[in-house]
Amino acid sequence: MSSITGKPRRSGLITSVLSGVCALLLTTASVSTSYAQDIKLPALGDASSGLVSPAREKMLGQMWLRMFRSQVPTSNDALLQDYVERTMAELAQHSPLADKKLDIVVVENPTMNAFAVPGGVVGVHTGLFLFAEDEHQFASVLTHELAHLSQRHYARALEAQKNSTLPTLAGMLASLVLAATAGGDAGLAAMTATQAAALDNRLRFSRQNEQEADRVGIETLAKAGKDPRAAGEMFEQMLKATRYYRRPPEFLLTHPVTESRIADAKLRANRMDTAHHYPEDREYQLMRARIRVAAEKTPQQAIKRFQAELQGVTVSEEAARYGLALAQAKARRADDAEETLAPLLEKEPYYVPFVLAQAEIDAVREDFIGAIERIQETLKLNPGNYPLTMGLANTHFKAGNYLAAERILERQSRVRKKDPAIWYLLAETHGLAGDIVGVHEARAEYYILNGVFDKAQQHLRHGLRLAQNDYQTHAILQQRLKDVMAMQQDAKEL
Repeated sequence: MSSITGKPRRSGLITSVLSGVCALLLTTASVSTSYAQDIKLPALGDASSGLVSPAREKMLGQMWLRMFRSQVPTSNDALLQDYVERTMAELAQHSPLADKKLDIVVVENPTMNAFAVPGGVVGVHTGLFLFAEDEHQFASVLTHELAHLSQRHYARALEAQKNSTLPTLAGMLASLVLAATAGGDAGLAAMTATQAAALDNRLRFSRQNEQEADRVGIETLAKAGKDPRAAGEMFEQMLKATRYYRRPPEFLLTHPVTESRIADAKLRANRMDTAHHYPEDREYQLMRARIRVAAEKTPQQAIKRFQAELQGVTVSEEAARYGLALAQAKARRADDAEETLAPLLEKEPYYVPFVLAQAEIDAVREDFIGAIERIQETLKLNPGNYPLTMGLANTHFKAGNYLAAERILERQSRVRKKDPAIWYLLAETHGLAGDIVGVHEARAEYYILNGVFDKAQQHLRHGLRLAQNDYQTHAILQQRLKDVMAMQQDAKEL
């Protein structure tokens, strides 16, 4: 669950993104539609442009993602990111989505929320894992969001509204940033304010969108081999949350749930073949355990919680044991953690989550050689595995093997070019390995992915000055500087 340097630092980024977004985050008492107006993102279309093209949606979605990343804490847990990406890819293959290439962002926030943005951007709050009891319920939320994308509800809403441009990416950014940062009444107020006018006189169309997303989402769920009944179960849990909690899940603010909607979802599922058994996905429960460890205020509290589960009733004894081992390692109780993990690792010595957990325990003991050998051996059986690769880079870094970590991260940056966490970590590693030009190049890529073009240009210019005698590197940096300047110009013209 660790990284080379922890979460990418975002201090100073907000002031470099857009002043309107700063005002958005600072003004939570009087929320109004000015939130959307302050952010310099365009509407998806207008009454005269007709249905917005998929290409334009993709371009706007990428711009939205850069801005969102710059303001919201995202997960740097490679195991978790990999799990969500693989799950989304599997579900997308069974959906009617035309472009199945998605950008996945995992938001570190305990609220139950997920969202989809035109252009193939899908976000998942870590709190969704805490709320969804199993993989099927988790997948039901994701297939619903995929359905909104596949049916192009955002563009169709603009076409239907004719005289309105309110459903903008700016308004969506405002709402989702507040939901993922404030996570409280301010987020609810912003959601309400930015949607109030858009929903006025258009509730019927919105309900049609939700009904269609329910239908398509449940069909996708079934095609992907998940239990279609999970959609109704998840809706039912969300409705209960509105009754027993002070504030409903963030997801409900954009996806209202009613008794009739739950009944419709259950009816659709019952019409399908649900007679066969749907096995529990153990990996989901393990990822859920990781999030539960991180969600506790202290490792000691997490230890007590998982010990109580092992002694009492638990959904998954394996996940509870795994969570306890992670919590003990986090508390630097290496012997206890190793003893807890031993039965799992003995049974499956090359299972990636268990191998990485043992490597963390080894790192607590500063047995870096043992941890590196363990990960390398497992990588031979799982070549190219993202969590294992990042685990190996982390361990080399902790051991002071900066050149080895640098080589691994450089290769990984070519495989995952749009992963800002890798670029940030690579910049840190370059610095400790003595590659100053590499520091500027990696930091520039990090800032590009966060939409902070001014800082990206600064680092590229620093790199150009230092690389004057290296023709190839100089040419690469020069071209990248031109690319960034073009991106910045495009953003101004939109």
